[in-house]
Amino acid sequence: MNKALLEGVSDAVGFVGGALLGFWLGRVLGLDVFAAGYTNASIAGILLVGLGGGLGLQAARRWRRSRAEQPRD
Repeated sequence: MNKALLEGVSDAVGFVGGALLGFWLGRVLGLDVFAAGYTNASIAGILLVGLGGGLGLQAARRWRRSRAEQPRD
């Protein structure tokens, strides 16, 4: 697989996956990202989505790095 394509797809999957996990964690905790206005609960939900996306992106990059360090047969 083309290195640039692998990098782009893995970054996208990591970011979106992490953001979705953050979104659903917020929903479980009762934080509604799509609530009308900017309440404390909606801001906390938005924060969880952003943190989840960032952590997912970092996880994807670590996965790529660990895959690159493995010896090829």
